Amino acid sequence: MDPAGAGAQGGSGPQGGPGHKGKSHGGAAAGGWDVPWAETPTTGTGAPGRAELELAFATAMRRTGSLMQLMGQAAADRIGINATDLNCLNILSFSGHMTAGELARATGLTTASITGVVDRLAEAGYVSRERDPHDRRRVVVTLVLDQAMRRVASVFLPVMRDWREMSARYSDDELRLIVDFYGRMEQVFRAHLVRLRDG
Repeated sequence: MDPAGAGAQGGSGPQGGPGHKGKSHGGAAAGGWDVPWAETPTTGTGAPGRAELELAFATAMRRTGSLMQLMGQAAADRIGINATDLNCLNILSFSGHMTAGELARATGLTTASITGVVDRLAEAGYVSRERDPHDRRRVVVTLVLDQAMRRVASVFLPVMRDWREMSARYSDDELRLIVDFYGRMEQVFRAHLVRLRDG
């Protein structure tokens, strides 16, 4: 499985229609994934080749983000739920339980929308709902692990195996660097989620 390669081979991209041929920037292959804006994400200073490397980095991030969205939609289709519900289920899986309000804040969905999500997930058997014993006004949503493992985790198992195989190519220090990078990127994404929701 090679998600990045699959994206790079696509016949259409954000800059034009199928077969679009444009100027290649920073090593990006012409005809599908060219950078669609005029300015590159760099200050233009530093060692020779830095601008190209920064642009290649930004392009790789965009490709990965796009492919992750496509992967999520395809997985949701296979499971038989919509992509929003699957994303909520994924967020819930990190702790195993959240209040409906916490899930709404984590996803940016309205209270009414999150109620619909929880209703659908509960009906499908993926979550259970109960009143918080310490505050009866709050509803605690809990992941039903057996159902999630059988019907959701099994869909992602092949890609998880490929991720593990890929990680085996790196040393412990390299993996620590990658983990640190993703931790920093998580903070960047969280900051911009706040900006987009509240701005």
